[in-house]
Amino acid sequence: MVSAKLDYTWNLRELMARQGMFQTTHLRPKLAERGIVLSDSQVYRLVADKPERLSLKTLVALVDILGCGMEDLIEPTVAAPSLRRSTAVGADDDAGVGDFRPKRARIAPDRS
Repeated sequence: MVSAKLDYTWNLRELMARQGMFQTTHLRPKLAERGIVLSDSQVYRLVADKPERLSLKTLVALVDILGCGMEDLIEPTVAAPSLRRSTAVGADDDAGVGDFRPKRARIAPDRS
């Protein structure tokens, strides 16, 4: 049995918008009030990207600032299965990368 690969949806940007915070710079002082000191670029990445690592103190501060629960900020999801392309000859009608690959050079032995 293959277990499902887990992923998550990061809803920080949407939750900030509901609070009227449309710029990442609005979040930095609120984090600082709670003892979380991050640079402008760190706050931007926290809002704009899905973080792979996050301290629990930062997570708790975000929940407090936004007045939400952790389940509102982070929604567990099942990762979509990756679709592998068929490598069978003639599988695609479109030209593939293989049509553009150079042919391997053959070195003939010197017959002098």
